[in-house]
Amino acid sequence: MIDLRRDDGSATAFTVVIVPALLMVAGLVLDLGLAMSARVRALAVAEEAARAGAGALDPVQLRHGDRPTLDPVRAQAAARSYLAGVGESGTVNATTGLLTVTVRLHQRAELLRLIGISGFNIDGTATAIPATSIVNLNGSTP
Repeated sequence: MIDLRRDDGSATAFTVVIVPALLMVAGLVLDLGLAMSARVRALAVAEEAARAGAGALDPVQLRHGDRPTLDPVRAQAAARSYLAGVGESGTVNATTGLLTVTVRLHQRAELLRLIGISGFNIDGTATAIPATSIVNLNGSTP
């Protein structure tokens, strides 16, 4: 005769359900935290590369006293040089008035690999313009 009051195996069923759920939550916390950190790094690298490139002003414009503009070739080279110096790659586009840098990083998943998520592609984009002075939003200088 079977005793229905026995609870043999109930802890096993509980463990089978709870442990994977806890691993999933831990994976989300860990891997999404790593992805957020990678995003911050991608943005920081893109911003610094854009700043490095924005310093490449057109010397002809400067000699004639005209409004400073970027030398697109030198600006791209300076931004790419910065990216290479920190061991990252990205795309760099420059015109005489704007430099845009996009950095793409791949953050490998640690725990979420268990369910088939290998990692995340993270983009960071920054732009820079040649500045002649500090101007407030309303157009006046401080």
